[in-house]
Amino acid sequence: MKESDSKHVPDLSVVAPVYNESQCLLILQERLAKALEGLDYEVVLVDDGSTDVSRKLIAEFARQDRRWRGVFLARNFGHQAAITAGLDEASGRAVIIMDADLQDRPEDIPRLLEKAHEGFDIVYARRASRRGNPFKRACYWFFYRLLAGVADVDIPVDAGDFTYLNHKALQALRSFPERNRFVRGLRAWAGFKQTGVDLRRDKRAAGKRKYTFGKLLGLAADAVFSFSWAPLRLVSAMGALSVLVSIVYLVVVLYLRFTGAIGLELRGWTTIIFLIIAFGGLTLLALGIIGEYIGRIYDEVKQRPVYIIADTTDGDKSDSQESA
Repeated sequence: MKESDSKHVPDLSVVAPVYNESQCLLILQERLAKALEGLDYEVVLVDDGSTDVSRKLIAEFARQDRRWRGVFLARNFGHQAAITAGLDEASGRAVIIMDADLQDRPEDIPRLLEKAHEGFDIVYARRASRRGNPFKRACYWFFYRLLAGVADVDIPVDAGDFTYLNHKALQALRSFPERNRFVRGLRAWAGFKQTGVDLRRDKRAAGKRKYTFGKLLGLAADAVFSFSWAPLRLVSAMGALSVLVSIVYLVVVLYLRFTGAIGLELRGWTTIIFLIIAFGGLTLLALGIIGEYIGRIYDEVKQRPVYIIADTTDGDKSDSQESA
């Protein structure tokens, strides 16, 4: 973020990550302009390596209205990284995060601001209803409740990235150095005075969804492994249970052997094969879970930036071209 005495600091920045959203951007521009009418604002659109004409549209918006700014990343770094770039580049005293596909409704921004005026530092949208694929809705429902059950912090259920952050909360989120980012989890971890507002989440305004099932699984993994020790504790519990079962099994076999209930002849090969497969699978599961944590440690120690900015519409490149 660049600030100087001569540069106007708006009251509000609206940050929206963009990835191949050319079909939505004109609708977004129109609806945001109406929703923000009368406010001192800027809109920061972060192009996350789009391959369609999204970049050209963003540049045109900025040419038409200086309150609209474009930040162009060097490649596709991912949704959460694009949000992070937008937060870093926003110059407003407060920030609204929303999706560019209009699943987050611009018309609901005044409701977030109204709640913020009651003295809250963070106001997040809680999905009262969601439109779209029933299977995807069921997956979201299950994920949020699973995360709430295992997370070490209180992450609100059914709360997405559509959020109001005042200056204190914004500075806190900027200070987090994580590479594997789950912004709504970082928001909850930061603390401050938070509340939710029940809002409807619409279908995409146009185009195809960009979050594939694989990307959603990746985001879910980042959420669980970044904010919970539960997977490691689960592995420890399964290991302890396995040891207990094996001890009980050994005691039973020895008892039956010495009481003459079973002889010396070879028996139980089916049981042996089953146990080998079961414990082999358990070992691989444990290694996989441990590997997820080790992989994230590996990402952190490399100290690569979360994103790299190739250009902006401000007429020059950002003072900070990359985020540590």
